[in-house]
Amino acid sequence: MSAFRVRPLERRAARGLALLAALTLAAVPGLAREGASDGVRVAQATPAPGAAAAGATKRTPAPKDAYCYIGWPSNGETLHTRHIKVWFGTRNFGIAPAGVEKPNTGHHHLLIDVDLPPLDQPIPNDKNHLHFGNGQTETFIDLAPGTHTLQLLMGDANHVPFDPPVMSKKITIHVE
Repeated sequence: MSAFRVRPLERRAARGLALLAALTLAAVPGLAREGASDGVRVAQATPAPGAAAAGATKRTPAPKDAYCYIGWPSNGETLHTRHIKVWFGTRNFGIAPAGVEKPNTGHHHLLIDVDLPPLDQPIPNDKNHLHFGNGQTETFIDLAPGTHTLQLLMGDANHVPFDPPVMSKKITIHVE
């Protein structure tokens, strides 16, 4: 059994929305809107030719003063529950769901007990790299008793970290 989990209802809702988005993009090839007047473009589902051969993915530029933060829990906090609410935010940067390209926006990824992934590749999606591709700014996680680290890393429409990376400080919490 894993040391933490995302609530099943949240996981099912996220999967359903991701599936709906994928089916919509597949069913309507002309859905991507390059140069739309509102500055929003739906990302293509397939990478550009030759992108995989290069080994690295093109990173989206971010404002130099953009950052994200974990609002709760605080660094060094001792928590007396395994079911933990985590909320996060951004400064000088907006939130947009995965798949939506709009300048200076992205979505959160919560890194639990791991170091930063390679910044020129999509952020992994596993028990240590939680994706919030619907634009969520809070979640509940369950952690085993012990010391844990949490860090946020913003991803672009394709889950690739920005250039420069928009990330929080890594915090340490203690669960009793």
